[in-house]
This record gives sequence, C-alpha cells and structure tokens, in this order.
Amino acid sequence: MHYSKLIKINTSGRGTLEITDRIQSVVSESGVVDGLCTVFIQHTSASLIICENADPSVRRDLETYISRLVADGDRAYTHASEGADDMASHIRSVLTQTSIGVPVGKGRLVLGTWQGIYLWEHRYHAHARRVSVTIIGSS
Repeated sequence: MHYSKLIKINTSGRGTLEITDRIQSVVSESGVVDGLCTVFIQHTSASLIICENADPSVRRDLETYISRLVADGDRAYTHASEGADDMASHIRSVLTQTSIGVPVGKGRLVLGTWQGIYLWEHRYHAHARRVSVTIIGSS
C-alpha cells in the first residue's frame, strides 16, 4: 500500500514548529498499519528535525548553536539576494535535513518517548512551506 499527501505549513519566522500531530494525521488517513513514513520539505531554506519535545530549551539551544556556526550576513557569502539570512538559511538546511524517515507500527509513528518531528524555519520572516508525506506499508 502507498499513500501520499502534500501538506502546507505556515511558519512565523525563524524557529522550530512541531508538526508531529500533522504527520500522524496523514499516517492515520493512509490506513497503513506497519510500514515507513517519509517526510520531505520542498524548500532550501527550511529543514526537518527529530528533536526532544518535552523541553523547549533544547530547541532554543540548537538555534543558539547553529547561529554561532552559521552567521547571518557573513561577508564571505556571495549569495545574498534576499537579505542577510538568505545564504545562512541555505547552509542551515544543508547541515540539517530535508527528509526524514519514521517507522509506522500499529498505525502510529514509532517515535521515542521524548521525540517530535519539527519543521525548522531558517528565514527571519513567516513562510508557507510545503511538506510531502509518503507512507508505504501494509494495511
């Protein structure tokens, strides 16, 4: 069995947004009981992560760390057509991930106790993001 759906997610600017429930809804719609869910973001300035969902300071610390690692507006960047966060957002998405796979068991995402799926917006401003969710498996 195969099921795909494109979902749109509005962000409010730089930061993380938990999308676990949205992805689980697609898994439930699919009717797949055991299989694999692949989540893919169709953008080059945002990414997907699986991260702790109990303590938001974890995600704030990730943002602090990546801000030090990939500075906005670095003079070494030649690509800056959309502002100081433009090239930095592309680097951030390359260093993280644009696709993740999560097992499906008994019709549910098989995530650990403290794990959640997050869209990580790397741009300063709000964006409408497209996320493709594909589930394969048995019903």
